[in-house]
Amino acid sequence: MIRDEAKTECEAPGDQRSVPSILLVDDDDALRERLGRALAKRGYEVRLASCADQAVRLAEEDSPEMAVVDLRMPGMSGLELIGRLKEIDPATRILVLTGYGSIATAVDAMRLGASNYLPKPADADDILAAFDRAEQPPLQGGRTIDHDVPSLARAEWEHIHRVLAECGHNISEAARRLGVHRRSLQRKLRKLAPE
Repeated sequence: MIRDEAKTECEAPGDQRSVPSILLVDDDDALRERLGRALAKRGYEVRLASCADQAVRLAEEDSPEMAVVDLRMPGMSGLELIGRLKEIDPATRILVLTGYGSIATAVDAMRLGASNYLPKPADADDILAAFDRAEQPPLQGGRTIDHDVPSLARAEWEHIHRVLAECGHNISEAARRLGVHRRSLQRKLRKLAPE
């Protein structure tokens, strides 16, 4: 069920919730709503927030058992939000969801208390599986990691977009940092994301 804040104010104070709660924080309205509906269909109490400040307010009112946090949002970043959610309730399990994946960002998120890290696009099943994987013991002798390795073209595309975002979408500065000519970078940016 997706939690409607207006309806919850009218509930009796002794109501006990028996379904796990999940806070979904993403500034992409369509993605947030779609994932919220899908998680609610799977039996979760879903609360939606479009920014970190709104997520903090919701968590202070009633701390969620799980949270899915987008890294790049206007205002407070997803990394800052992880720290705030952990201050509110250290038991909240947090999954970082982002379209600009990098190892350094994943390490930072884990240091701040995230349980796992998942690149976009992701659906409700991917999110729930990532929470489950975070609860599993570390890999031991002989087990293999069961996931798709991104193609070299996809890894390059993600790296270029991460650097571009870090440069405030300044193509000349991104080209300088990447060590390529500005026009070459512009040609690469015109291409759609590889599979």
